Amino acid sequence: MTLGFGQMVIDNEIARMIKHTVNGMPVNDETLAVDVIREIGPFKDFLSHEHTFKHMKIHSQPKLIDRRMREDWESMGKVGMYDKAEDEAKYILDNHKPEPLDKEVQHKLRSIVENAEKELGAV
Repeated sequence: MTLGFGQMVIDNEIARMIKHTVNGMPVNDETLAVDVIREIGPFKDFLSHEHTFKHMKIHSQPKLIDRRMREDWESMGKVGMYDKAEDEAKYILDNHKPEPLDKEVQHKLRSIVENAEKELGAV
């Protein structure tokens, strides 16, 4: 194979992050948090403020990219992104149960395949 399932999971995460970025971020009084900036003041700790915690979920939430400090990541076993992706791929392959396509869609796809086979002389 030229592409592994782990790489496909990584690519999916990157695509999800790009989609999140392209969709843009809401800009309004709440997200600008001018009142919080005024309250805390310049060069202070915004990360521990309740507003930051409340709004951090609007940003992308990657499963594979570890955003912890390096020391924390190392103390938790140094599991790399590709290893996480491989585990996620195995989980998906073992547990995902796709819903079957509607009969009408199945017939349409079968018709497309049969027509292509006839055109290519593969029948």
